Amino acid sequence: MTELESELEARLREVEDPLVGEDIVTMGLINDVTIDDGTASISLAFNTPFAPAELELGDAIRAAVKDVGLEPDLYAEAGEEHGFDEEVMPNVRNVVAVASGKGGVGKTTVAANLAAGLEQMGARVGLLDADIHGPNAPRVLPVEDDPGVTPQEKIVPPTADGVKVMSMGFLLGEEDDPAILRGPMVNNVMTHFFENVEWGALDYLIVDLPPGTGDASLDLVQTLPVAGVVIVTTPQQMAVDDARKGLRLFEKHHTPVLGIVENMSLYHCPNCDDVHDPFGRGGAEEIAEAYDVDLLGQIPIHADFGADGTAAPAVKLEDSPVREAMVELIDTIADHIGEVNRRKVAGMLDVGREEDKSPVDGSPPGGAPGSQGPPRGGPQGGPGPKL
Repeated sequence: MTELESELEARLREVEDPLVGEDIVTMGLINDVTIDDGTASISLAFNTPFAPAELELGDAIRAAVKDVGLEPDLYAEAGEEHGFDEEVMPNVRNVVAVASGKGGVGKTTVAANLAAGLEQMGARVGLLDADIHGPNAPRVLPVEDDPGVTPQEKIVPPTADGVKVMSMGFLLGEEDDPAILRGPMVNNVMTHFFENVEWGALDYLIVDLPPGTGDASLDLVQTLPVAGVVIVTTPQQMAVDDARKGLRLFEKHHTPVLGIVENMSLYHCPNCDDVHDPFGRGGAEEIAEAYDVDLLGQIPIHADFGADGTAAPAVKLEDSPVREAMVELIDTIADHIGEVNRRKVAGMLDVGREEDKSPVDGSPPGGAPGSQGPPRGGPQGGPGPKL
């Protein structure tokens, strides 16, 4: 190692992951470093495009490179060798499920706003409305065209302001027709949406699950490599109790729970400026404390947030009083996905509580250990997306 390489490595060891608290070299987040003609080309094991914390890390790495007199050239490269599945849906970088214990808590609205917000950041996003019996995502994200079909007879999802959307609602004869499907048929529909839809290359596929802990949720966690799950609840005790059951389902299947979103948490009266809590208070905090998961955000009751089937998600309504809360929520969720991904690379991912783990091997599947050595010279494969 030359003196310049040694100096660069030392400087990179000072760059700390803001959410994990370890330096990026120890975590194995640096795949390769090559120095050529005054430029340091660095391949990073990042898998969460546009997540604020990863953008912050990118800026810190650029500053470290410049500190030693080099120009930075950063790429993101993360794959099977880092613990990420490349067989089931190789063109989808992150599958994120949005779930709830019961219906009527605003799960679909959260999912649609999450998809729209990630797309607004610049990510390539798809939304799968897997709520077979209540496909409402197109109400929040109205699509621009009907689904298409490829020569290979795969469905081409229509787009809604940049987000690819697939929903059972597109396949029903009439808008008010019920989807009368039993368990095995639900599984077949889910598999069809995963295997026979031409999603293309996506940074995020948001899956809006049916409420409860039924076949669709089980099929998802047993079929797809899920980066994480967002649980949506209201402060109401019945919704909180059911949300606990959903959380336990994902824990038992070693699926990372990103945290809890509390919808309908408060009502700001437009006439008297008073704040009311018609559904109670503290439900989400109760779950977060009991299960050691994060409270991702609290969304107030407002007409812009799906109450009247608005023609656009609140996160894209510039003048909406709830937009700021939605932007903060989406930033937080993106950062939690990134933290899970980076912990996976570092072999630090720990999913589920101790009593749910196998007595033979308590580690969750897919947690490949990361490199603990210094940055390695020489490229391996082609460069990934620039950062």
